[in-house]
Amino acid sequence: MNKKIAMSIILSGSLALGGCAGMGSIGGSMVPGGIYSNSKLPVAGVPGSDSLEGEACAKSILGWVATGDASVSAAMANAGISNVSTIDYKINNVLGIYATYCTVVKGS
Repeated sequence: MNKKIAMSIILSGSLALGGCAGMGSIGGSMVPGGIYSNSKLPVAGVPGSDSLEGEACAKSILGWVATGDASVSAAMANAGISNVSTIDYKINNVLGIYATYCTVVKGS
């Protein structure tokens, strides 16, 4: 009986902890990093010979205060892009204390 209880606890713990590895972190990163995360993630588009690149960022402090405009339209305006070919994200998070989430748009 004790072996069955021990196996149930081990199996339940493994399932619970295994689920955490698949969760996103602050900013929706698909590459979670509990202590530090610095990721670049593709969103959409077809890479080509793009002449312009625009970036727009939002920042978060302690997960309590967030400011900025990380929209695609802000990134387009920052570089004068009218035709978008690719959209990517850059996410940087340090201990959940300070995080930046940037949208990078390439096009012409």
